[in-house]
Amino acid sequence: MHKSSMNKVILIGRLGQDPESRSLPSGDAVANFSLATNEIYNDKTGQQKDITEWHRCVAFGKTADYINNYIRKGRQVYVEGRLKTRKWTDRDNQTRYTTEVNVDIVMLLDRREDGQSGGSDYQSRTQDKTRPGYSSSVDDLNSGSKSGKDYNSASAMDPKPNDDIPF
Repeated sequence: MHKSSMNKVILIGRLGQDPESRSLPSGDAVANFSLATNEIYNDKTGQQKDITEWHRCVAFGKTADYINNYIRKGRQVYVEGRLKTRKWTDRDNQTRYTTEVNVDIVMLLDRREDGQSGGSDYQSRTQDKTRPGYSSSVDDLNSGSKSGKDYNSASAMDPKPNDDIPF
């Protein structure tokens, strides 16, 4: 019997700082950012509590280009992707693990600075290991190798918002 599983993350939150932009040796763009989500609840005494969770996010290729060009600190975004844990060694030669959201889709949800509505989005059109910029290890990132298709071959939406949309 074949057992299937799913690794899917959907978050709506605000960026804690501007995305960190860099390029792989291959020239592919990478965007790293932290996304804050809030949970509000009443504790046993009836006091309202507000808990903020921070999520590390990383995007590659055209999705990273879009994030680096259009998304800034404080903006509310919808993020869809999957969890990925990578292993790395720190300066003290200690093995560390970091769990991140590998972003496939990002969408602006709040109003743009010029007063027009948000809703612009960018979606990578490939999935899993064929996803543009997918890297299976830190060594792949450092060497610039990718698993999967070149993101230029992906059929992707134009990352520029369409101002003619009435909503």
